[in-house]
Amino acid sequence: MWAVLFALFAAMSNALATVLQRIGVEESAPSGPRSSGKLMASVITRRVWIVGLLFATASFLLQALALALGDLSRVQPVMVTEIVFLMAVLGFWFRRPLGWAEWSGAIATAVGLGVFLYVSSPTGGGVRPDLGSWAMVLGAAVGGLVLSLAMTRFRSRSWRAAWFGAAGGICFALTAATLKVSSDYVARQGIGHLFFHWQPYVVAASGLVGLVIVQHSLQAGSIAASQSVLLIVNPVASILIGTQLFGDRLQTAGGREAVDALALTVMFVGLFILAHSPLVSSPDAEEHLSRGRPERLDVDRVPS
Repeated sequence: MWAVLFALFAAMSNALATVLQRIGVEESAPSGPRSSGKLMASVITRRVWIVGLLFATASFLLQALALALGDLSRVQPVMVTEIVFLMAVLGFWFRRPLGWAEWSGAIATAVGLGVFLYVSSPTGGGVRPDLGSWAMVLGAAVGGLVLSLAMTRFRSRSWRAAWFGAAGGICFALTAATLKVSSDYVARQGIGHLFFHWQPYVVAASGLVGLVIVQHSLQAGSIAASQSVLLIVNPVASILIGTQLFGDRLQTAGGREAVDALALTVMFVGLFILAHSPLVSSPDAEEHLSRGRPERLDVDRVPS
């Protein structure tokens, strides 16, 4: 339960980071796509983006605590509740009550996640992966990342934002896996021996790459396109990594496998509804986030 609680706090902190960093990206780089270097050089001069980075750092530390206490297959699905907290933040930001889309999406996400965690009861996670297993996971992650980034060069802004979201989801799943191992090293050997292992350096590298990718996703298109894909790819990739790398076991006997699949489907539908809520995807939301001002939405312009 402590692992789940820390994961919820991490998701809340990450939701605040998403909003603040989106404001920073829009204020500093409104003129179209830029290289990674130029984009990062522009956003680090924005105070609001720095505050967002502090919340992202807090989320990282809370997630590390959650992974130290729980299995990857249990912690990472909880992180998708970020979108629920994002709705609450945006509702407060725009001073607009949550409507049926927000409530139904939040309830579907919560119910789907709760049923999945209860029925699947992820256990295990005690396997210490060998170098060969790590090589397979790293190869698959790099391959998926390269493919996702290649797909961002085609089609519309929403298409590009969605593939940036997929790339971010893969990066953060890999970050979580190496972070879990790093947390175990700290618990067993102390922080002094941490940097004699290679996993902490992968945590830093994949986390930094993920941070840059998220900034590109926020610039490429709406939060709806990027976040909905990121929040689906991340838990799915994490569950696959957890089962293949750490020996996480999902309970599937007695028809539980079908219930797990249905619960995840309900959760993903809820995430999709939330990510396409007028609070996130309407032109007014994009305009007000780019201004960084908590103005009231013009509900007549919000598409039904």
